[in-house]
Amino acid sequence: DIDDVGHKYHLELVLEDVLDKDSTVNCTAEVLYHLGNKNLPPDVQFTIEGELKNADEADNIFYNQIKSLEKELVAENIPDSHGNVPPEMEPIRLLAWVASGYVIWQNSTENTKFQLAQIKHVKQVKRSDEYLEFDYRILLHEMVSQEIIPWQMTVLWHPQHSVQVTQDSRQPKHASE
Repeated sequence: DIDDVGHKYHLELVLEDVLDKDSTVNCTAEVLYHLGNKNLPPDVQFTIEGELKNADEADNIFYNQIKSLEKELVAENIPDSHGNVPPEMEPIRLLAWVASGYVIWQNSTENTKFQLAQIKHVKQVKRSDEYLEFDYRILLHEMVSQEIIPWQMTVLWHPQHSVQVTQDSRQPKHASE
């Protein structure tokens, strides 16, 4: 407890590579949740010991596949109601997972635990530059309350740059239908 500021947590954890479960690194982090102002995201400072496997090759394959499409990508319900993700949609799911991490961080409190549940809809946005842009409608599962929250996010990505969430907003409940 830090008087009149908030609660600070010191974490030690192991990060696992999503694509290579045998690749792990140690991480330490300090997370500060601010008192009073619920609009402030937690402050996070972290240190990673080592590096995870380089994903450049997989990123470039995905990027070139999307760039070579004749029509913009559109997909729904990833995973489907049985938990299945078609292999060609796995990079779309991973991109949403990374982007939703930003949304989760920006909207977290000490009393929430969000998790990406499903991509309800994703649509590629045509661009004149080299970036890929996707409009996602996702469902976030708030594990504490068991609430399913529809969320919209616009994601910009290029394999040589990090993922950017350029716009996001919580949607009304009926948006998940």
